[in-house]
Amino acid sequence: MGLWDFVKGQLRSVIEWTTANDNKDALFEKWSDRGDEIKNASKLIVNPGQGCIFVYEGKVEAVLTEAGIVELKTSNVPFWTTIKNFMQAFQSHHKVGIYFFRKTNILDQKWGTPSAIKYEDPKYKFPVGLRAFGNYTFKVMDAGSFFVNFVGGHNDFTITQFKQMMNARIMQPLTDYMAECKYSYAEIDAQRMELSEGIYQRLQPEFQKLGFEISDFRIEGTSFDEKTQERIDRISDATADAQAAAAVGLNYAQMQQLGAMRDAAKNEGGAAGMG
Repeated sequence: MGLWDFVKGQLRSVIEWTTANDNKDALFEKWSDRGDEIKNASKLIVNPGQGCIFVYEGKVEAVLTEAGIVELKTSNVPFWTTIKNFMQAFQSHHKVGIYFFRKTNILDQKWGTPSAIKYEDPKYKFPVGLRAFGNYTFKVMDAGSFFVNFVGGHNDFTITQFKQMMNARIMQPLTDYMAECKYSYAEIDAQRMELSEGIYQRLQPEFQKLGFEISDFRIEGTSFDEKTQERIDRISDATADAQAAAAVGLNYAQMQQLGAMRDAAKNEGGAAGMG
């Protein structure tokens, strides 16, 4: 370490997440892993919407979730008391760290299925490939669990990384729920609110175990894969033909026969014209 780095380390006696506003993508960020810097700090500042955790040998030992300014030399705040007790026996080979994290709701996070969800249409009995996208809000609820499950040995963890994890985990609950609710393809858009609520109820308990909660989970839109759309178009065409037949007093089979006769006549006329 250079002389200037050493001097900066000595001068940085205030524990504060000063880069939170500059790096909007940061969800967890390490303040320091230097034992001397932590021991010699004089003040701890936790701004509104932030929390702070102390990690010793890979284990979360203390969490502070209340905003405020703590004078560390005289403080009896349990968070800092725990740190002081651990740091009394600190040696250079011990791994320590102070991390800050966002406590606020992270709004309007986009999600989308990376591939089509496969299920059988309960009415028409053909395989459906459905894509869906939407948004949600989330927040860290248990910083210790979140650290263990996601941050681990990394210096930081971003909102972008969280979204990637979220997209990977949403496929199975969505697939299972679509198979259970038995909506035909034509009912999907009309039932988006119910689908959103049902998927949310499946996701929430599992994600709470990991240290965070989601809210305001929404499906904004859906689309079908190419093969499914082809099947839908054939059904639409057949339905339109059946309605047209009924309008003129014919059944669908009779309408099909008339169509076949008309096509045959066209083909014969075309052949005669070529002769």
